[in-house]
Amino acid sequence: MKYELLSERDKKAMDALKKFHGGAKKINKTIEFMSKLENRKKILKEKGYGEMIADAEKLIKKFPKLEKFEKENKISYQKKFGTARSQVSGFQGAKVTHHFMKKVVKTAKTNPCMVPAEMISVVPLTDHYVYSGDLMATLAMTENIMGTSKYCSTNLIGIPQPEKRFKELEKATGEKFERTKCDKTNSALTLKNQGTFFGNFGGIEVANSNHLIYLDGVTRTAMETGGDFYLNPSWSSIIAACYYAKDIPKLTFKVSMLLSTQTTMQFRMLLNIINAYIRKDGTTPIYEINIGNGADSDTFIQCAKELKASGIKGVSLAAHIRINPDLGMANFDWTKNAYKVLESGTDITYKYESDGTSRELDTMAAYFLSDEERNNLSDKIGDVIYYKSLKATNDGKDFMKKGIKTLFGKGSL
Repeated sequence: MKYELLSERDKKAMDALKKFHGGAKKINKTIEFMSKLENRKKILKEKGYGEMIADAEKLIKKFPKLEKFEKENKISYQKKFGTARSQVSGFQGAKVTHHFMKKVVKTAKTNPCMVPAEMISVVPLTDHYVYSGDLMATLAMTENIMGTSKYCSTNLIGIPQPEKRFKELEKATGEKFERTKCDKTNSALTLKNQGTFFGNFGGIEVANSNHLIYLDGVTRTAMETGGDFYLNPSWSSIIAACYYAKDIPKLTFKVSMLLSTQTTMQFRMLLNIINAYIRKDGTTPIYEINIGNGADSDTFIQCAKELKASGIKGVSLAAHIRINPDLGMANFDWTKNAYKVLESGTDITYKYESDGTSRELDTMAAYFLSDEERNNLSDKIGDVIYYKSLKATNDGKDFMKKGIKTLFGKGSL
């Protein structure tokens, strides 16, 4: 690139933020320690989640297994096809996830539902959600017990935070953050183009030095819970994440489809960003890129070819198969495109924001409920993610019947 993406001032501030949290080695080591089930269980017992986790460990033993389907249908996989990795969004906290597990067991014989290989949550990373044990309990159930390979949390930059935290970060980084007082103790970044309570889907408006607030939220959450994967919908925060986590292998990011990587031109822009701060081993903090909903199968395949040609390692490409009714086009269905991608020999992470029906609480609004509202509606939201996961299961089984290898969580194997 002719012009470097980050100024020396940007780098200095991010280096200072990393040092504020103890440095790269400490951050990485802490995430690794906090991700282990035995460590999580000790903490969760103290926070009141002991019984839930114990029940989850009993429930997983009753989950249906993919092996039974493979044997009954004499499944054999063809090497010429790509691999399909299942992903479901909406695992909104501990109570919702626990209800999902109970629903899977209840319907194991009538409607076998597999554990998605990857899960996504869009719960705002409030102090309560992060420090109460709610998120850690969710991670224990999804990552450790159900065996999902990746669980993605979402940091929304407009989340109200203690005013003293803003002051600490200003002192540490030398930057100033324009904010608005929420109450006697909390403030929030002032978002000028507010589309939701947390800004344009919680991160697109990353003006000035607001990317530091994004990175701080991710770092605090990762060190507190062991969660290592975070949604990133902003060009500037993606650049910042690539630089900041260059020496923190346990910190990874998913590029949201809201970034609008709808064309190979936009995809190459993203590859240039990644390449500018690539690790020595050719990997990047960017673990996954969600190609935009407007892209067709040919564009997806070309993006995969561009990625392979770049030499950048360890990045997967995802596409929505179904989306929330209020997220975009009604009756959106990318299934035929997914088949074209897979039959071309290209891998895909096939994702469900919806099961394709207008189910109650299958909306973006459900992502922004308060902790109390979310817990009160946990059964209904748990049903929503169950039906999304069931759709991912049944579509995955159809892939398998065609000879396409399909990946699910370890709890289903």
